[in-house]
Amino acid sequence: MKMQEDFAKRDLRHIWHPCSQMKDYEELPPMIIDHGKGVYLYDVNGKEYMDIVSSWWCNLLGHCNPKINESIKRQLDKLEHVIFANFSHEPAIRLCEELKEELPEGLEKFHFSDNGSGAVECALKMAFQYQYQTGNPQKKKFMCFTDAYHGETIGALSVGCMDLYAKIYQPMLMDTIRVQAPDCYRCPFGLNRDCCNAECFVYAEEAFERYGNEVCAMIVEPLLQGSAGMRIYPPVYLKKLRELCNQYHTLLIADEIATGFGRTGKMFAFSHAQVSPDIMCISKGLTGGYLPMAITVTTDRVYQAFYADYNEGKAFLHSHTYSGNPLGCSAALAVLDIFRTEPVLERAAKRAAYLGKRLLEEFGESVNIGEIRHIGLIHAMELTPDRRTKAQYPAEFRAGYQVYQKALEKGLILRPLGNVIYFNPPLVINEDEIDRAVRVCKECLAFLHRF
Repeated sequence: MKMQEDFAKRDLRHIWHPCSQMKDYEELPPMIIDHGKGVYLYDVNGKEYMDIVSSWWCNLLGHCNPKINESIKRQLDKLEHVIFANFSHEPAIRLCEELKEELPEGLEKFHFSDNGSGAVECALKMAFQYQYQTGNPQKKKFMCFTDAYHGETIGALSVGCMDLYAKIYQPMLMDTIRVQAPDCYRCPFGLNRDCCNAECFVYAEEAFERYGNEVCAMIVEPLLQGSAGMRIYPPVYLKKLRELCNQYHTLLIADEIATGFGRTGKMFAFSHAQVSPDIMCISKGLTGGYLPMAITVTTDRVYQAFYADYNEGKAFLHSHTYSGNPLGCSAALAVLDIFRTEPVLERAAKRAAYLGKRLLEEFGESVNIGEIRHIGLIHAMELTPDRRTKAQYPAEFRAGYQVYQKALEKGLILRPLGNVIYFNPPLVINEDEIDRAVRVCKECLAFLHRF
C-alpha cells in the first residue's frame, strides 16, 4: 500500500480534482490508476476496479482497446496536430464522411472543438447568430429543461438548471426560459413512460406560446437527463418537440454528448424518435474515451446562413486550438470501424436485457429501491427509505456517496448522482462481469435497511 499512499500524498499536494469537495479526500484519497484493460482499471498496487460508469460515461469499447490503440499509433508517426483554419487532413475528412452516414438525416456540416461544454457553447453561438442573420434578431433567448445539465462553461451552465453546479454563478449567467422537464418516476399525470403520449409536453406548449417568438433555440438531452439522476423519458416527446420548434421557427439543439454512440441502444438517442435536430453536439464516446474531442454538427440550412463574402461579416468566428486534432480523429475512425465490423449494438442489447433481468431479480422487491429504469445498457436505481412514498434520503445522509465508498472497497466504481446509483458500463461488458457488479452492488446497499 505504500506506493498508493505516496502517490496520493503527492497528488493532493498539487492537484485540485474536478467535481469534488477536496476535504472528502482526507478520508478517501484518490485511487492512483496504473493501467486498464477492458472494463477494468488497476491501481499501482495491483488492485482491480470494475469501471461500471465508463470513466464519466466516455469509455465506450473498453480500456486500451487494441484497435483504437493501433489507429492512434499509426497516426502519431504521421501528424500530431495542425492548425485547422485553412488547413485540413485526411482523418478529419474521412471522419466527417463516415459520421454523416450514422447521424440523423440532414446533419452534414461539422464544426470541431475539444470537449462537450465547448460543443454546447458552439451550438448556442451558432443558433443565436443564425437567427440574427436570417431576419429574426428578436429571437435572442434560449429554452431548456429544468434539471438540465449541458456542461460547466458559462453558456453551458446558463442552459443547465441544476443549482448544484450553477446557483452560485447566477449573476454571471444568461437569462434562459425553463420548461418543466419530464419526470416519469414522479409523473404529475400518474402515467407510465412506456405507454404515455408525453402528456407532460403541455409544459413545453405553454412555454412556447408565451415565449416562442423570442426563443432562438431549445436545447435538450434527448431521452436521458444524465446528471439529473438518469431520468428517462419517451421518444414521443422529441417528436412533439420537433413539430413545435418548426412551428415557432426555433432551432432544436440535441446534446448527445452522453447519449451518443450506442449508449441508448441506438447509435444516437434522436434515432429512437425518427426525427432530426437542427444542431447536434457529440463528444465522450466519439473517440472511445481516448482523447478530448467534440463536434457540433448542423444542417446545410444553418450553414448557408453564414456563407457569404467576408466583408458581409457573417462568418462564424469561433475556434479552438485543438479543433480537428488528427490523433482524436484517428481514435474516432477506429471507433466507427469497430461499430461497422463488429456487432457492438447487437451484443450490447443482449447485455442490456441481461443486466435489467439481474437487477430486477436482486432489487425488484427492495423497499429501498424506488425505481429501476433503463435505456440501452444504462440502468439506474433510485434510492429511497420507502418505495411506497418515494421519499428521498436527506442530503446530509449522502446515501449514494456511502454506497460509492463501500463499492470502491470491493473493487467497483459506482459513482452516484445524488440518491441515484447507476450502471453505464462500456458496451463490451460481458455477463460474468455484470453478475459480479450486481453482486457487489447488493452487498453495498445492505446498510440502507438500517436507516
